Amino acid sequence: MAEAWPTKPVRIVVPFATGGTTDVLARVLAPHLERTFEQPFTVDNKAGSGGNLGAAEVAKAPPDGYTLLMGTVGTQAINGALYASLPFDPVKDFAPVTLVANVPNVLVMNPAKMESAGIHSVLDLVKYAKDNPGKLNMASSGSGTSIHLTGELFKAMTGTVMPHTPYKGSGPALADLVAGKMDVMFDNLPSASPLIKSGKLKALAVTSTTRSFSMLELPTIDEAGGPLLKGFDATSWFGILAPVGTPLEIVGKLHAEISRSLGTEAMRQTMLAQGAIPSGMGSAAFGRLITSESYKWAKVIKTSGAHAQ
Repeated sequence: MAEAWPTKPVRIVVPFATGGTTDVLARVLAPHLERTFEQPFTVDNKAGSGGNLGAAEVAKAPPDGYTLLMGTVGTQAINGALYASLPFDPVKDFAPVTLVANVPNVLVMNPAKMESAGIHSVLDLVKYAKDNPGKLNMASSGSGTSIHLTGELFKAMTGTVMPHTPYKGSGPALADLVAGKMDVMFDNLPSASPLIKSGKLKALAVTSTTRSFSMLELPTIDEAGGPLLKGFDATSWFGILAPVGTPLEIVGKLHAEISRSLGTEAMRQTMLAQGAIPSGMGSAAFGRLITSESYKWAKVIKTSGAHAQ
């Protein structure tokens, strides 16, 4: 069976709404897979419950290589500690295929809110939030996502209060941020980048320990946040996974082709321009990453007191 795969369309489940980075990366990758395997690779958005609905659907799918997940640090390494129970096991129910990309988050605000509040920097944001507890509303792509938890880490380190509103993906959250219904968001850089470049949102800093290739002018939160935010590091990652039990031959074929496409100059430049750093990490190494990140974020969740809504 594995030798003949694929003989019909393959579905890539994105567990968030259209417009977010998970969706963007899946749609960038799908055409490359279609050309190589000569079968449609369709992107199917199944948003809800911080990515858990879509992830659960893939976990329960037949392990035949025809249903894949574009998993995230949220679905695979955060939600297990954030939710009291999950309809799947983030480690045991999946066969890691490959890490597609690492992506820094970016701290963005509604420009009108910044102007009215006199916020021009990360330090200004911290001061305003401390002086006006509860008056800045924080949007996220869903409870338990890296976007949510990055904000919780920021609040925990600064001792600030910003009420959290989860959405079903970055797309609708960003729309309300632009409209002024929300004030602050720690979004993935690729999905926020067009709105930053158009001036509809204002970026204050990136959440990685190094500056982003696509926006070198932006400082890191570690650089810009003063003593309270020294060492701040919250990077999102995205990877392809299959249901556990998927034949190793299929996993190997997928990894080889995804890794090859990520290594092309055209794909590399496309991803870097959006703020994503292409990977292509193998199955075993990706599995180890999931385990280590699970431990890391479990500690952050415990320290910050974050919980799913």
